Amino acid sequence: MINKYTYKKEEWIDLNDPTPEEISQIMEEYSIHPLIAKELTSTTPKPRIEFRDGYVYTIIHFPAFKHTHKKNMPDQEIDFILGKNKLITARYDTIDPLHKFAKELEVKEITEREEDPNGHYIFISMLKSLYKGIFDELLYIEDTTKQITNRIFEGKEKEMVMKISEITRILLDFKKTTDLHKEILESIIINGKEILGKEFVKEMESVYMEYSKIHTTIISNLEILGQLRDTNDSLLTSKQNEIMKQLTIMGFIILPLTVIGQVFGMSMKSIPFAENPNGFWMAVTIMLLSVVIAVIYAKNKKWM
Repeated sequence: MINKYTYKKEEWIDLNDPTPEEISQIMEEYSIHPLIAKELTSTTPKPRIEFRDGYVYTIIHFPAFKHTHKKNMPDQEIDFILGKNKLITARYDTIDPLHKFAKELEVKEITEREEDPNGHYIFISMLKSLYKGIFDELLYIEDTTKQITNRIFEGKEKEMVMKISEITRILLDFKKTTDLHKEILESIIINGKEILGKEFVKEMESVYMEYSKIHTTIISNLEILGQLRDTNDSLLTSKQNEIMKQLTIMGFIILPLTVIGQVFGMSMKSIPFAENPNGFWMAVTIMLLSVVIAVIYAKNKKWM
């Protein structure tokens, strides 16, 4: 599907899961190199960037967790073809921040009349919207981390082991994907001046600052989760040690009962109290006394 938007003198052509026919149409209409057009036919596993005559072609993947629309896809790809006053994007999934940005752009086109002299508002604003989408995802993860913290101190340490591992895996996916943005953004800032002008480079630096905030936030959350995992492991170990201690004390108390029971259960004529009519109760009394003595001993040793 091809969607076209305009803002002032700028044009944005959005290809949503494009067909070969649609790509061929765009290639001819906007003079896109055939090799670049071929790249638009399907997703690409790794980011890349190329500088050609009059435009920049780059592939950037954006991490997605809560707002993904396809299973087993930790990121969403967008291919950008950026020229003066012109932007072509190709995507292969419904990307919520991009959909929201398109709606906002339509409203701005109607309500705002002031011309943008730089001619690259759409691309800069789009990247900022996409990074804001990542921030929203990270805020959701932070809320989940707070819930995990509360559950840990409510005595749910065992249940939280897998939850901590799951959130850590998601954040590691975020870091892996966004780490690759650094090289792309720096390359655009360094080499984009000749194609898109000095003003574009200045505004790209503000986009780079947004990326830096995301990178810092991810690292910070990973450190917090690491500390949370250590705390959870310590509490879990402490609880397990306490259980083992209680089981050991129970074994210490039960041991005399077992020994006495075995003695009185032996098939021998010389068993104490065997001929006494109150022998059973005498044996029970001895067993109870042994339990009391064991408990007193354990308490004196501060085992209980």
